[in-house]
Amino acid sequence: MFIVGELINGMYRNVREAIKDKNKKIIQEIALAQTKAGASALDVNCGPASATPGDTMKWLVESIQEVVDTPLCLDSTKADVIEAGLSMAKNKTIINSTGADKERLDILVPLALRYNSLLIGLAMNKKGVPQDRFQRLELAAQIVTYCQENNFNLSDLYLDPIILPVNVAQSQGTEALEAIREFKLLSEPPPKTIVGLSNVSQGTGVRSLINRTFLVMAQACGLDGAILDPLDKDLMDALITAELILNRQIYCDSFLDAYRKK
Repeated sequence: MFIVGELINGMYRNVREAIKDKNKKIIQEIALAQTKAGASALDVNCGPASATPGDTMKWLVESIQEVVDTPLCLDSTKADVIEAGLSMAKNKTIINSTGADKERLDILVPLALRYNSLLIGLAMNKKGVPQDRFQRLELAAQIVTYCQENNFNLSDLYLDPIILPVNVAQSQGTEALEAIREFKLLSEPPPKTIVGLSNVSQGTGVRSLINRTFLVMAQACGLDGAILDPLDKDLMDALITAELILNRQIYCDSFLDAYRKK
């Protein structure tokens, strides 16, 4: 499972204050903790905390790279902010993210090619999030087709079906899960899939339970990656156990420790 640590985000108060005070120690501690907990990559998002997000993105990338070599998932709605981070990155990067609109693809696919970056494609467009699996599949197909026509390697693409909070869009959980299955039929070899896991529990009172239950269900549908909190031990234990039951790792009595050491 490709795990993207979600915690370096200006929406969190500690990160917002660290950005404001230029306190790189806080950022570095979060980067180290997530990497130690098993993150394959670290999401980096300035949030609304900076008046100069491009400069902030550069500062975040530099600060993180001083202490870890973990690949960075550069997260912004603004292409120039993403490129600011790409220009400073020393290791593999992921662009988070593009939608299915051609004008967005026209900017971010060439950017990913230029910097040899992975790319997350969201099954949505400027009209918003689709309401069923079929609309999600149509938009995902548009992203896959665009990438194929523009020589972007599909092995570098992750498709995100977009999950919505269960407390306001309960029926959308199953639609997103079925979309994960359907995305696998779009090409050969099949596209990889990823979700922003915390979205499903936003605004609820038992977030960790909802997150880990949805994650295990998504893994059974073929999910390849998730943007999540790797410091949530119960969540990570559920992820590792699902990988075991799905026959993606070999059983031993200490399988939890063995997976983490791997």
